[in-house]
Amino acid sequence: MQVRYSTKLSLQEYIEQEAWNQAYLDHCPFHPEGGCGLARHGFYARKLPEYCLIARYYCPKGHTTIGLIPDFFCSRLPGTLDEVEHAVNVAQESKSQEEAAEKLRPEITLTSALRWLRRRIRYVREALTTAAGLFTPGCHPDLKSFRQWLSSNRVLFRLRRSVSDFLQHLPPVVGFGPRITSRYFNEFHLQQ
Repeated sequence: MQVRYSTKLSLQEYIEQEAWNQAYLDHCPFHPEGGCGLARHGFYARKLPEYCLIARYYCPKGHTTIGLIPDFFCSRLPGTLDEVEHAVNVAQESKSQEEAAEKLRPEITLTSALRWLRRRIRYVREALTTAAGLFTPGCHPDLKSFRQWLSSNRVLFRLRRSVSDFLQHLPPVVGFGPRITSRYFNEFHLQQ
């Protein structure tokens, strides 16, 4: 499980200060009344865009680890929210997704770059569609509309902070809820 680690630090400051050591979870999200034995459970690494650590806790009663994701990091996707938003902005400003993919990821094949870009576009669209339906009736689920609503150029970052009480219900990359769609799921899919 992932929960928000509210911080005003940038990625660089987070790394320089080794802020993962100060990250603290005051109560278990599964057992707010306490008594579950919540304990620090070390760290795990995020390698992109730069190597750093994420603080983690363990709930023995729920048999679950809980990662404290800083405000600037994506959920369930490598990188930062600003990087994802930049990629979607480049895609919207380009003549085609192919052109945007070549600009953003010239070091990999076009097919891989398109897959990389389309995944980010889909995640942003899902998060904004859900947020628009829940919090801003009449607001279009696109970055431009949310820029106006939030009065900010950092839409995904500000959205996470603005709707922090509902992050477990919002889809990634902003929220910590489940992905809305699955490429491999259908009603006849059986696990081996």
